[in-house]
Amino acid sequence: MSTQPQETHIDRAFNRSMLLKLFVVAALMFGFGFVLVPMYHVICQITGINNLVQRDVGVREAKNTQVDMARTVSIEFDVNARGPLEFRPESSNLDIHPGEVMTVMYQVTNDQGRTVKAQAIPSYAPKQATEYFKKIECFCFTQQTLAPGETRRMPVVFVVDPKLPKDVKTITLSYTFFELDAPKSVAKGS
Repeated sequence: MSTQPQETHIDRAFNRSMLLKLFVVAALMFGFGFVLVPMYHVICQITGINNLVQRDVGVREAKNTQVDMARTVSIEFDVNARGPLEFRPESSNLDIHPGEVMTVMYQVTNDQGRTVKAQAIPSYAPKQATEYFKKIECFCFTQQTLAPGETRRMPVVFVVDPKLPKDVKTITLSYTFFELDAPKSVAKGS
């Protein structure tokens, strides 16, 4: 009879120990989830991955940009708006010489009766043109806050590196403009 209470005591001690270990593991997993986002940003910054909305470093300092007048590249401008915004380029395409600093204007209108915070994310086609398309100034570098009914003209100042492969004759710059922090009723209706 004396063995049963001792076995129960051992079982309870084992259960408490196991419960404590499970809580520690759960807390570590929860903490790792919080650390993952800043860690991701640091890794992306170090490796240069996912830097589509960062200013291209070194472009402003380039004083002797060589323009390749013997070559013309067609730049096409494409947009996608996600949410309540009207968004368009003021010019749908532009022929440039590699090395020329160019400016194209975009227009965005908030048709809502409320303030809208939005962000533009660029993409490029063909993919190999990404490293040669250098943005000096771009509305995509920051979040945009538009008042109800506001229309805004926003510039993109860029240069195409003359080292762009000769077989690339057309580059498509596409922006997806989407609302941040959309109200729940708007998000569900979209």
